[in-house]
Amino acid sequence: MGKKLLFVGAGAIGSYLGAFLARAGHDVTLVDPWAEQVETIRQRGLSVTGPHEPFEARPAAVHLGEAARLPRDFEIAFVAMKVYDTAWATQLALRHLGPDGYVVAAQNCWPDPVVASVAGAARAVGLVMSKIGVALWKPGQVERGLGRGQGTGHDVFRAGEHDGRVTARTRELAGMLSVIDGAQATDNLWGERWSKLCANAMGNPVQAMSGLGSLEILSSEVGRAITIHLAAESARVGLACGYSVPPFNRAAAEQWADAGRRATWEALDGMLTPAAAGGPNWRASMAQDVAKGRPTEIDHMNGYVAARGRERGVPTPVSTAVVEILHEVSGGARTQAPENIGLTLSRAGV
Repeated sequence: MGKKLLFVGAGAIGSYLGAFLARAGHDVTLVDPWAEQVETIRQRGLSVTGPHEPFEARPAAVHLGEAARLPRDFEIAFVAMKVYDTAWATQLALRHLGPDGYVVAAQNCWPDPVVASVAGAARAVGLVMSKIGVALWKPGQVERGLGRGQGTGHDVFRAGEHDGRVTARTRELAGMLSVIDGAQATDNLWGERWSKLCANAMGNPVQAMSGLGSLEILSSEVGRAITIHLAAESARVGLACGYSVPPFNRAAAEQWADAGRRATWEALDGMLTPAAAGGPNWRASMAQDVAKGRPTEIDHMNGYVAARGRERGVPTPVSTAVVEILHEVSGGARTQAPENIGLTLSRAGV
């Protein structure tokens, strides 16, 4: 039976998930502060493209200022805002849930403790999403740029409880999301979350500071160098925190963490080097934010890695330099340019 679902956030990921779930028969309502997006969905619906058949969906769409009039009987509320908006978005979601409803953190970075601080851990579920990149460059048109998963192994969607239990609701949530791609309930939310954080931290800020796409970055030696440094620092911190970190971006966390050894570095560099010209040259969410003049999640991504590294005594010079450079780019003190990659490594002293 269809569920009554609320999405606080109708950006790229909220629109993509919401469109699929609406098409699957769920009663979906999207809330967003972007007026043009809401009006476009109301008038024409959502156009969804990607590595699948294109389709149109017509979920309900509500302006943020109208959200107070929504009913209070939603069964599941997805927070799909940028991580710095988590607290207020969770408050809004919680207000409109039925008594047995719960909030899903469908976000990057480390949002779960914030959701739990507002809703309580008993009403909070984490959702880790990997191997999926979506963009919303024009109102009403959401595009997925990365290939579909295969439904095995490290699936796209992993729903997890904060206490590590696999429950009926995480299995149900995974089942709902399986209409989009591979999904499973996980007993390792924190390890899965850190794995995704590593994957984001090694790519998103490099694209954001340089203006280059993923293929362009990995086609250069300096681009691969900063990518390996960021992955290595993030992996070392996660392992030092005691998380069971699944593999990310084609290598085990332990291998990334071992990048200080020449043989390991060369193996990782060879793995990252594109086999041939062409292929996807995707621009991740942080690069999209810089292009649109919006705040980035850098403090909650690489900044969070650096903060946890300080707690554990793990050096993170490149992550720290990345945060500084992105602040300068976002603040207008520095232009988005490929030269920022080399500058970051120089500033980090590596």
